[in-house]
Amino acid sequence: MTQAPGENSAQQQNPAQPAQPQPAAQAQQQQASQPQQTQPTQERDPLRDSFIDVRTQIAKAVVGQDEAVTGMLIALLCQGHVLLEGVPGVAKTLLVRSFATSVSLDNTRIQFTPDLMPSDVTGSLVYDASVSNFEFRPGPVFTNILIADEINRTPPKTQSALLEAMEEHQVSVGGGSRALPEPFMVAATQNPLEYEGTYPLPEAQLDRFLFKLVLGLPERDLEFEILDRHARGFDASHLAEAGLTPVVDSAMIAQARERIAEIYIAPQVITYIVDLARATRQAPSLALGVSPRGATRMLGAARAYAWLSGRGYVTPDDVKALAHMTLGHRVILRPEAQMDGLNVDQVLNSIIATTEVPR
Repeated sequence: MTQAPGENSAQQQNPAQPAQPQPAAQAQQQQASQPQQTQPTQERDPLRDSFIDVRTQIAKAVVGQDEAVTGMLIALLCQGHVLLEGVPGVAKTLLVRSFATSVSLDNTRIQFTPDLMPSDVTGSLVYDASVSNFEFRPGPVFTNILIADEINRTPPKTQSALLEAMEEHQVSVGGGSRALPEPFMVAATQNPLEYEGTYPLPEAQLDRFLFKLVLGLPERDLEFEILDRHARGFDASHLAEAGLTPVVDSAMIAQARERIAEIYIAPQVITYIVDLARATRQAPSLALGVSPRGATRMLGAARAYAWLSGRGYVTPDDVKALAHMTLGHRVILRPEAQMDGLNVDQVLNSIIATTEVPR
């Protein structure tokens, strides 16, 4: 700590004299000033601790994948949806099931196939002879967390059945609209390597996902832990036996969303998000940039990230931390850029590095 000039000179003039104690008021002032430089702006919050504990619960069933777990937490808090991409066997579905168990929400799984019809997702009107009228029978979309397994295996006609549900949290069938339960979240999975018999998601649907989370293969030590758990009797079909317990419910989610809405975001940080989005539209290597909806989603995600980090304000580092998972699936690389060996991550890295960061 830098001392006042008067203190230093007084000690040099009387080296044999012991240093005089500082006045109590001055000492208290210096002690009070120290924590303000290192402590977070928010005090310990039991509600936030409960959401952080979700990671601990999921870790009882899923080894690693911490970034994906954080992404799903933020998506739930932001009323967003996630697209989980990874080769078969990296626990995509297990992750979503474990997540749903930890947050005490209903979940339904749909195995998307080429013969799946839109009514198999949304529900349909069925004639009831006892009352001589049609009644609506809700489909599996009427749940809190919808697991859309291998969503790219079904034709665009069925994929589009989720567009209204993901954006407006309602379903229109038979001329009437029916609200979905809250909270509502779609967690879709897809395999990045299989192309035969698949239907790539159109840009309009990709834009409705808050994050694209890539689940990679585990490191050697993590893979050993996975096998060791199975050797000791772990069964992915019985999560209760793994010790997973709900630590968050729908009321806590609603309360957390209210807290996140109060997180301060400075105009300079908003400008930074706008500049990043506009830079993707002007990048010569990209044929399609980020839409205003993508920029809006990033703003909400940054607020949730700041709240989970224990701060009452958003920093540019929060935006950077979420940039790839928020923007990567919303842009399209030009064919000539692909021929030059570029990929989306490299282009985004260049945009982040060249966009002015507010101070």
